[in-house]
Amino acid sequence: MEIENLSQSGIRRIADYSPYLDQLAGLAQQMGLRQRSNLVHLEKCLHSHWALGQNNILSWSPVDDGVYILVVPHYAVAEYTSPQPNGLPPRLSPRFITELISGERRLSVTQMHKVARLLAVEPIHLPLRQPLTGNRVETRIIEKMIQRYGINYVASRAVTLFDIVGFSLLTPFEQMTQLNSLSYSLNSAHAKMLEQDVNLNFARSSSGDGFYIWNRDDGLEASVNLYHLMHIVLADNAIARSKSRSKAVPRLRACFHVGSCYEFHQAEGLNPTMQDFIVGDVTIELARMIDGALPGQILVGDFMADIEKGEENETHYIDPNIDAVTFLQRAQGNLSQLSGMELSGERVTAIKCYLTGENIGDGQFNIRRLTIKDKHGLSRVAFNAKVNIYRETAKPILLGIQDKKLPVVSPI
Repeated sequence: MEIENLSQSGIRRIADYSPYLDQLAGLAQQMGLRQRSNLVHLEKCLHSHWALGQNNILSWSPVDDGVYILVVPHYAVAEYTSPQPNGLPPRLSPRFITELISGERRLSVTQMHKVARLLAVEPIHLPLRQPLTGNRVETRIIEKMIQRYGINYVASRAVTLFDIVGFSLLTPFEQMTQLNSLSYSLNSAHAKMLEQDVNLNFARSSSGDGFYIWNRDDGLEASVNLYHLMHIVLADNAIARSKSRSKAVPRLRACFHVGSCYEFHQAEGLNPTMQDFIVGDVTIELARMIDGALPGQILVGDFMADIEKGEENETHYIDPNIDAVTFLQRAQGNLSQLSGMELSGERVTAIKCYLTGENIGDGQFNIRRLTIKDKHGLSRVAFNAKVNIYRETAKPILLGIQDKKLPVVSPI
């Protein structure tokens, strides 16, 4: 059919047709055809109630003949926690809304109706072609669908910011080539880590002068793997810079931090994108830290985070109060899994990552705290990080800035 012969409604139908289930092929293959068809129908219903981004879908609850969903206008989430006219307190506490959009979105029917009363909305019933099976894969796919059409709060998300030094002074063509070079380094580093059986489900979002990078998976191991990805990206970039004779390869500075954020999917055409976007305390802190970073420097934020650690006795548990220093110790502890990786044809024999400080004698070093003040007059503490990558016959790759080149500040 020729595109010019399509009516506006026909064009809309083509744009609407983007079954999310096809994007989850790894999970969907574990289901039968009827079960897949059932979820495709559910996704189309969710898309209709999302209404091009006019609404957010908050929660869902399975019932015998389908599911209930909670749908509110996109602006309502903020209004629920805003002070009411005449000095009255907010209708709902921010903590309640935060818990509602955090983690698993499945509610029991009783919980669904209680939450609906608090939000002053009615649950919407979506009849399905056949009852849900309730198996783990099906539930996981529905959770991903619901989160795609809503807002998600994550209390502790590890994020890395790569920033191209002097980006605004480059010509548009040079900006394009340097962003493309950085993008390649990201992809190359990701591929190298997968070759070492290091799991990383990373996402990226443009910062204008570079990229925010995070791991979609949760937990301490996922955060540590992201930190190691930063090393490999910077190493790939350093190798490329040593070989380049033009401005095609950027000079980078990087920051790593753990903090809270909101995740969402913007609309692209008539559908939510597959790409995640994040905004929150963690991205704000990274943006302010990077402004104080020197060319080639690696900064680590002064974070204190509760990070889901994994499974112990078949139950998930939280490793509380992991600070930046403890995190780096954990990161150094599992670097052996990257041994054997090849960089520029040379096998990696060892990697050492550490926070810098002054030599206090007997081979001991303290850790220096850097105070970074932004243009708003706000201050934050960060740590200077170094990474040394040793290879069999080639010179080691030394990333970051030595402590002696930093301003004098108070150690810890």
